[in-house]
Amino acid sequence: MALTYTLEAKDPTTAARAGRLRTLHGEVLTPAFMPVGTQAAVKTLTPDEVAGTGADILLANTYHLYLRPGAEVVRELGGLHRFMGWTGSILTDSGGFQVMSLSDLRKVTDEGVEFRSHLDGSRHFLKPETAIQIQDALGTDIAMSFDELVELPAAPEVVRNAVDRTLAWARRGLEERDRLRQAGTGRMALFGINQGGTDAAERRRCFDQLGRLPFDGFALGGLWVGEHRSLSLEMVERDCNDFPGDRPRYLMGVGHPVDVVEAVARGVDMFDCVLPTRNARRGTVFVSTGRLVVKNAAYATDPRPLDADCDCYTCRNFSRAYLRHLFASDELLGMRLASLHAVHQMVRLTRDARAAILAGRFAAFRAQFLERFRSGETLAPALEPDSAGRPVAAGITRKETSNDGE
Repeated sequence: MALTYTLEAKDPTTAARAGRLRTLHGEVLTPAFMPVGTQAAVKTLTPDEVAGTGADILLANTYHLYLRPGAEVVRELGGLHRFMGWTGSILTDSGGFQVMSLSDLRKVTDEGVEFRSHLDGSRHFLKPETAIQIQDALGTDIAMSFDELVELPAAPEVVRNAVDRTLAWARRGLEERDRLRQAGTGRMALFGINQGGTDAAERRRCFDQLGRLPFDGFALGGLWVGEHRSLSLEMVERDCNDFPGDRPRYLMGVGHPVDVVEAVARGVDMFDCVLPTRNARRGTVFVSTGRLVVKNAAYATDPRPLDADCDCYTCRNFSRAYLRHLFASDELLGMRLASLHAVHQMVRLTRDARAAILAGRFAAFRAQFLERFRSGETLAPALEPDSAGRPVAAGITRKETSNDGE
C-alpha cells in the first residue's frame, strides 16, 4: 500500500492524537511538522542537516518543479528522492495555491487553469489530471489533489463555485491515479483537500462529498489566508470533527508555534509552513518564550544561546552575539544556523506534543507551552492587524508564500 496510518493514542481531554504514517520511504511520527523544500531544497540546509533535526518528511512543490527543472527531468534522474538526496518521505503540493495566487496571470475554467509562468511568461494549462501526472513523475510519496483556493473575504457564490470545482477536480484526480496504476505507475498516496473558506456550511458540504471518495488522507485548505486566528481554529475543529479517524489530517501552510499546538489540540496530524525558515533567514527565530529578533543590536554582546532549552546544533555551539555578528556582516552562515534552529524547533515542538499525547498529558503540555510562549517579552502575536485593520500573519504575507519559492 502507498500509505498506512495507525492511530496510537488520543488525549483524554482534547481531540489531540498521536499516530504513525508509513509511506514507501519510511515511517512518519505524528503530529509532524514538514520542513518546506519548495524547489527540492530546504533553503541553506543540506538533506543530512534536515534529517538531523528529526524530520522524517518534507514538502516539495509541484508548480515550481514542473516549471524548473521539469517533472520529466526529475523522473529521468531517478525521481525526487534521488534528485535531492533525501531518503525520507516527501509530500508534494499540487501547485493549486501557487497557480491561484498568480492573479492577473491565470484564467480558471471547469477544465483547469491556464496561466503564465512567473519565470518567463510562457503559457501553461494545468488540469487535475496534469497535477497528478506531474506528481507521479516526481515520484512523491504523498500527492495532493488539485483544488481551487479563493482569497478571503469572498462572495458566497465565489466560494460555492470553488467548492464545486474542487470536488469535480478531486474525482478526476483519483481517476487519473487509477489510470496511472493500471499503466504500472501511480504508486503515491493521494490526499483530498477540503475547501469552503470560512463558510462552515460550504466546508461541511465539501466534505460530505469529498469524504465518500477513496482518498488516503484529507487536508484542510483555504485557511490562514488573512482571517482571524479564532475563526481559522473554529474551521479546523469543524473539519476534524467531520474527518474520519482512520486517516491522516493535514493543515496546509500553518507553522506558527501557537497555531500548531492549538491545531493539534483539535485533531490535526500534519503541518507545513515557510514561516519559521523564512523568518530565520531574516534574523528572526521562534524560541520557547516567543519570537527573538537576533539581528537586533541589543544582542551584540549577549553570550546566551538563542534558546537555553533547545539542544539543536546552533544553540549548543553558538551565542546570540555570534548570530547577531553574522547577520550584521551579511555572512551566509547566519542564515544557515538560524534556519537549522528554526527547523529543529518546529520538529521538536510536534515531537514534544506527541510525547505528551502518548503520556495522556497533552492538556497540561498545551497550557504550559502557551503560558510560557506568550510570557516572553520578545513575543510577536501570530496575527496582527495591518494598517487597514485586517489580520495578517506576522512576518509573512500571502504573496511571499506563493511564487517566490522557499
